[in-house]
Amino acid sequence: MGYVLQLDGDKQLLKRYYAGQQMESPNGGYLMLLGVRSGADGGSVGIFECSVSSLRYEIAIPKATRAERKKVKEAVDEGEEPECPRHGYTHRLVRAGKDLVCGSCGIAYGKA
Repeated sequence: MGYVLQLDGDKQLLKRYYAGQQMESPNGGYLMLLGVRSGADGGSVGIFECSVSSLRYEIAIPKATRAERKKVKEAVDEGEEPECPRHGYTHRLVRAGKDLVCGSCGIAYGKA
């Protein structure tokens, strides 16, 4: 892959991403999600491309908080199919090995 520019971990930008809203590119146009890579630290990285300039950007997605993991554990203990605490009811967590992971943000929120 070519050179990728870093986007600051702006909380408003992440909120727009979790809500599925369009995110403006620093070069004009909008950012389109290309993929998500899980990191060794429990976080992940989202790779985006600008719709105007075709420049690629990445943004760090922070690992699950204690409160998010607790919410998922409670749902599992109650026999429910847990949802992503950040994306909401439209994104169910999936089993990946021993973890429960959101396919959209690449974050592991609990154990299966």
